[in-house]
Amino acid sequence: MPHVTSETRADGVAIVQLDRPPVNALSRALLAELADTACALADDAAVRAVVVTGAGKAFAAGADISEFGGPEEARAIEDGFRAAFDAVAAIPRPVIAAIHGVALGGGLELALACDLRIAAETARVGQPEVLLGLIPGAGGTQRLTRLVGPARAKEIVWSGRQIGAEEALVIGLVDRVVPAAELLDRALEQAATYAAGPTVALALAKRVIDQGLDGPLDRGLDLEAAAFVEVFTSEDARTGVKSFLEHGPGKATFSGR
Repeated sequence: MPHVTSETRADGVAIVQLDRPPVNALSRALLAELADTACALADDAAVRAVVVTGAGKAFAAGADISEFGGPEEARAIEDGFRAAFDAVAAIPRPVIAAIHGVALGGGLELALACDLRIAAETARVGQPEVLLGLIPGAGGTQRLTRLVGPARAKEIVWSGRQIGAEEALVIGLVDRVVPAAELLDRALEQAATYAAGPTVALALAKRVIDQGLDGPLDRGLDLEAAAFVEVFTSEDARTGVKSFLEHGPGKATFSGR
């Protein structure tokens, strides 16, 4: 049975679900499936936004500890995490993590590879690797730091503690907190608003923000300027400008091309 499923709805929102009971531990097999799924979604023109979530009672409880061993096993596990999470981050569409239960270790790092994070009010997140004498190896020292800053990232990693949804919202680790019973509906609703938007413009904005994040300002401005020119080659740009001139803002219907 597959550990990762993907379904694309009529509105262009793809739902990616981890399904490895009981808590969606991230085995090497699951990570390979996730990498393949993310690459397929990136190449699918019908997909205009993505929601990533977990089946059952958890988003993902982290790596499958039973696969741990020495340095050679660690290298293979790290390669699997890197391939899967980089593929998720590279999807040229808005990607939203819908977090329920726990997102710990690699589970939180998967959520960090997404663009936005919506958490159920009962969710808990954290990087508990230090409690095993380890460090995060799939983004917990890098994506986490870029999101919440170095001091908070160090405290989260050094303590290994679990963080409730409300605190996660306050420190910017998640973007919204919603009632647990409404989590998936809210995530799909938000994704649908992006799916109805200009796909090319959203993809270019994502690319420029991500690529310009860690470079000097002038390089980021150069990336932005080039993308601004590029977006005018899209059908959606022509549609949007024409609609604005004829009907005012917010009335355009975009094709995604």
